[in-house]
Amino acid sequence: MKPAQPSTLAANARAGAELAFSDRRDFDDARRGFIGTIPDAHIEADSGGESWSMRRYAFLEGEAPGTVNPSLWRVSQLNANHGLFQVVDRVYQVRGFSLSNVTFLEGDRGVVVIDPLQFTEHARAALALYRQHRGDRPVSAVIYTHSHRDHYGGVRGVIGPEDVARGVPVIAPFGFTEASFSESILAGVPMRRRAIYQFGWSLEPGPMTHVDSGLGKAVGRGGDGFIAPTQLVEQPVERHVIDGVEIVFQLTPNTEAPAEMNMHYPGLRVLNLAENCCHTMHNLCPLRGARIRDALGWSRYLDEALDAFVPETDAVVMQHQWPVWGAERIREFVGGQRDVYRYLHDQTLRLMSHGLTPNEIAAELMMPNKLSRQWFARGYSGAVAHNVRAVYANYLGPYDGNPAHLNELPPQEAGRKYVEYMGGADQVLARARGDYATGNFRWVVTALDHLVFADPGNREARELAADAHEQLGYQAESATWRNSHLVAARELRSTSQTSAPRGLSISPDVVAILPLGSFIEYLAIRVNGIKAQDLAARFDWRLVGGPSIDSQRITLSSGALNHLPGSHGNAADAVIETTREQLGKISAGRSALLAALDGRALQVTGDAMLFRRFVETLDEFDSMFNVVEP
Repeated sequence: MKPAQPSTLAANARAGAELAFSDRRDFDDARRGFIGTIPDAHIEADSGGESWSMRRYAFLEGEAPGTVNPSLWRVSQLNANHGLFQVVDRVYQVRGFSLSNVTFLEGDRGVVVIDPLQFTEHARAALALYRQHRGDRPVSAVIYTHSHRDHYGGVRGVIGPEDVARGVPVIAPFGFTEASFSESILAGVPMRRRAIYQFGWSLEPGPMTHVDSGLGKAVGRGGDGFIAPTQLVEQPVERHVIDGVEIVFQLTPNTEAPAEMNMHYPGLRVLNLAENCCHTMHNLCPLRGARIRDALGWSRYLDEALDAFVPETDAVVMQHQWPVWGAERIREFVGGQRDVYRYLHDQTLRLMSHGLTPNEIAAELMMPNKLSRQWFARGYSGAVAHNVRAVYANYLGPYDGNPAHLNELPPQEAGRKYVEYMGGADQVLARARGDYATGNFRWVVTALDHLVFADPGNREARELAADAHEQLGYQAESATWRNSHLVAARELRSTSQTSAPRGLSISPDVVAILPLGSFIEYLAIRVNGIKAQDLAARFDWRLVGGPSIDSQRITLSSGALNHLPGSHGNAADAVIETTREQLGKISAGRSALLAALDGRALQVTGDAMLFRRFVETLDEFDSMFNVVEP
């Protein structure tokens, strides 16, 4: 690691002078209602080692060092608070035990658990802390506010299938299961690799490395699972009584998640805005990748909540970070968040209509002072430059309209031509060193990106590019941008293949509960189309061993794998039978499937050799594919 350069120190000093650091209201709110915690929020993993801990973030005290943007340092300190907090009577939260919050809603018979965190160990520890101070109340219901794993992955830490069997409802917004699987399974491999950059998964905590993730500290690790919803909220607004507590659900699809919902507890005068409101400008497309979020719809749903629920609300809670209390501050907060997404949407469309491209809009668009000076509108998780590109792509796709960008050279070939045009590697390095000295780090990483792709073994280029990424990370207000730059620096400096952090792979337990059709879709994305192009096959895949047989009829033609429920009957070339337990074991890909075939763990009747030929066309995925080098 290198120290902050003079230009970085100057940039961070300017950032510190522009914002109202004397406003300490958020620090009061983040500590309000504190009841108790466990030392350092330290949680051991069931498999051994650390699942979660705040111990290594003890350095977050005092003034910001030169290696951290002071605004990011401030929110990092706020996100370091942990423990059990009372919001109002009957509403409690455990914060700082995971990336997200768990909310406990006390009912007549027990406690409703809202968003049971990311990992089993996190949720179990949070529930234990709640019960230590509030009594051994049974879990009377579980509610998932939306379809991101940090809000449901720890569910087995609060209930098990036996609880569902005896009638404990699991409530979620319409489309929850499908959205969860499409993100975590179908696009799971590239998302998890890119998440290492977004969350700084491979960075240890420290003032020159990881300080925060914008919405909370880190990801952690542990056991995760999935318990399917037993009750879906399907109408735009639904009113239910759960364990004696009246809840008004407001569906907000395609906002922060494809399936998401807000909740109002009118009898308790509390509004839960899930992850649609946080103390940051959120991202409209996270750096890890996701379906682009609808900024216009997001602002409309917040406007509806502001109109329908806020007049009858004394406290607003979110499933990340700390609550907001009081009528005036709630209106300012919810109204300001509404305006952030509406402004990003409308102003991007305005500049698009003037013919500006995404990069041009990102360079020109500025938030109005009234918003940009609000702490809750700062870009700790999202960023204006990234969000406007998401709005643009949502309407017009990734192409900016310039035919020169229709079919550009791939990075390695383009890199070689750029370096050639610039006069060779030595000339590129000489000029990059000059730009680095003057603090032009953005251009240094751009120029050296071409050189690294042209010649990945050029250590001087890699080291200088890493130095420039590091300085950009030190300057970034966005935690996700900081993490990305610092991970890039680490991987450029590395002389060996980066190993995958623990917890990166898809949990076999999650795969094992997939609907069979979803598993076939997961299988289909592994088909190497060119290898399979001459194969034609019809398979029946049956899931056996449960209360009923689930069957999918699969057709392989022209390198594409299609499937529908049912059977090919006598036209099937082969019939494959598996149990749910086996689905999890064979989910790793070709090698696991072939081993299952050889060990007769898969029952294949009919043309077993044709099925083997199909399996041999499946790709194996490297979860640590290169990002900043070819």
